[in-house]
Amino acid sequence: MIQFAEVFPDKEIVVSLIRQLSWTHFIALIPLKDDLQRDFYAEMCRLERWSVRTLRKKIDGMLYERTAISKKPEKLIEKDLAALREEDRLTPDLVFRDPYFLEFLGLKDTFSEKDLETAILREMESFILELGAGFSFVARQKRMAIDDEDYYLDLLFFHRKIKRLIAIELKLSKFKAAHKGQMELYLRWLEKYEKEPDEETPLGLILCAGKASEQIELLQLDKSGIRVAEYMTELPKRELLEQKLHKAVKLARKRLEAKPDHRNREYR
Repeated sequence: MIQFAEVFPDKEIVVSLIRQLSWTHFIALIPLKDDLQRDFYAEMCRLERWSVRTLRKKIDGMLYERTAISKKPEKLIEKDLAALREEDRLTPDLVFRDPYFLEFLGLKDTFSEKDLETAILREMESFILELGAGFSFVARQKRMAIDDEDYYLDLLFFHRKIKRLIAIELKLSKFKAAHKGQMELYLRWLEKYEKEPDEETPLGLILCAGKASEQIELLQLDKSGIRVAEYMTELPKRELLEQKLHKAVKLARKRLEAKPDHRNREYR
């Protein structure tokens, strides 16, 4: 109880949380040393109504470190968490992760993009659980007719909380600059022909076997509403995962803090 009082000193926040969280939830949250990390899990648990088992699984899977929000400066993280706490408002930085764990697909050795897509459709429930709450499946191989040519988007989802169509492209290779143009074409088509009046602009997620960080930074994909994430068909050892994610967080924060206008950058 003393530990609880130390890590949750704000009475108003506690009153809000105890409507959805049990004492066992709090026991799982108390050992977390980072205040922002703990606040993230508490608010996401409240919003998405996680069971204690799910909360522990999210913590063990380092969900916080895999979201884009963890790579921001602390002041911007606090701002996003405050919006989540006070308005139940999710931002894309809270929705998207990197990497995604797809070990449940059972893919081994060599496989094709079609094999990957088929495995995702077979394990759709598990795939949506990894994507996060709020995702609804819309279509596979979404056909788009443009200038007498047919294009096919691998997977199309809709996110109920942020009210956006989410286009997902699957790549077996590392990210390439050409992937941006392809996704931009799909997003503009979706915006023109599929977006409803009350919805926000569609977003794109390119799932790759590996990332090219400098290319991604130079292309300024966030301005096009595109996210790039790595997927893993086999879970790495936790120690290696921690090293990889902590290094990614440190580099991303360093790059962001080097930009003079980072405090004013928001998804629109």
